[in-house]
Amino acid sequence: MIHIHCTKKLLASLPIKEAGVLPNRFGRTDIDLNPLGNWHANVVTVQRRKWVLFVHDTTRFPVMVKGLLKADFAALADHFEDSLMNTLLKCGAEERHMNAALACLADLECDTKCDRSVQGTINQMLQSFRWMLEYERVDPEIVSPYRTGAWLADQPITIRKSREATWPKDAMRGLLESISKAPEVIGA
Repeated sequence: MIHIHCTKKLLASLPIKEAGVLPNRFGRTDIDLNPLGNWHANVVTVQRRKWVLFVHDTTRFPVMVKGLLKADFAALADHFEDSLMNTLLKCGAEERHMNAALACLADLECDTKCDRSVQGTINQMLQSFRWMLEYERVDPEIVSPYRTGAWLADQPITIRKSREATWPKDAMRGLLESISKAPEVIGA
């Protein structure tokens, strides 16, 4: 199970089934201690289009989903999978990293639990994203969410209780490397 800790605004847009589970095609709930299991997400409106930013709790790796309409929120799990895998590719992930990430994908369970440290990271990333759009005069219609996620992942982030900066793309690559070397973690 992958837990998505959503803002109330995002949760109100989602077609949640029983127990907060989003409909998707995985049907996998057997991964109890999923290394990719905890994310925070927020929705932001850019030129009348909704973007969703997901941030992994441990690595602070960002995944952006672009231009969602109301009907698209029903397939948020598929959009999340697509954006995660393509953002990993843009960050230079190798085949073993991609296979490890794919093996960890499971049903999405949504709630409104919040970690203020991760929420702070989301706010910083959204400010960087808005800065890119406004001050670099980038048209949101031509912005690639995968490339934007990779750009955000290549910026240093400070995490609570740590004095050193973390680069999310390196942290995620390290996590996927450890998963690929220990397949029993995901029950493969």
